[in-house]
Amino acid sequence: MTKLKPQVKEFNCETGEEIVRDATPDEIAQMKIDAANYEAKKTAQAEQAAQRQAILDRLGLTTDDLRALGL
Repeated sequence: MTKLKPQVKEFNCETGEEIVRDATPDEIAQMKIDAANYEAKKTAQAEQAAQRQAILDRLGLTTDDLRALGL
């Protein structure tokens, strides 16, 4: 099976020219960093949501209750 390289699309707004090319090693490395940062952000957001929900559960409140209170 052939392993595909990530590709980059470049668009020149002045000429309307569109170029699709293989990503450079530096671009591939940055894509991996960006993907890892995105996953870390998603994980942090999920943890925050779980913490908020745990607090609501302890207080016996729902998100609808908070909306009704204007919070």
